[in-house]
Amino acid sequence: MKAIVQRVSQASVSVSGTLVGSINKGLLVFLGVSQNDTEQECKKIVSKILNMRVFPGDKGNFCESIQDIQGSILLVSQFTLYGDTTKGTRPGFSKAASPEKANELYEKSIELFKQTGLKTETGKFGADMDVQLNNDGPITLILDTDI
Repeated sequence: MKAIVQRVSQASVSVSGTLVGSINKGLLVFLGVSQNDTEQECKKIVSKILNMRVFPGDKGNFCESIQDIQGSILLVSQFTLYGDTTKGTRPGFSKAASPEKANELYEKSIELFKQTGLKTETGKFGADMDVQLNNDGPITLILDTDI
């Protein structure tokens, strides 16, 4: 699995002009699923996101996790994280999971985030979404369970 994680002061996602998810202080997570991913990678990446110290605290800028500050999560599926641009000018997506498998692991991720009690909002799987955010920092990290 791959994730682009951004520390935000505000983020929202809309589908066809209708707001479907919105958070204030927290993390915007774009999540991509590969054809080789399992529930194990799902648990690993969610745990990593929940425990990453990317928020300021008494001891410095990177000493609090999303759980420590009781922030919010906005989770957006994004198969294009598995886009291959090594050949030609059009990305190929052969490494991305099938829509059925990707949705299954995306839904599992939502469940795992919600189990923490943190406010967890989402986009709409497979939809053409409009994502707006205020990147706080800016802080943007790339996570990959294959590395």
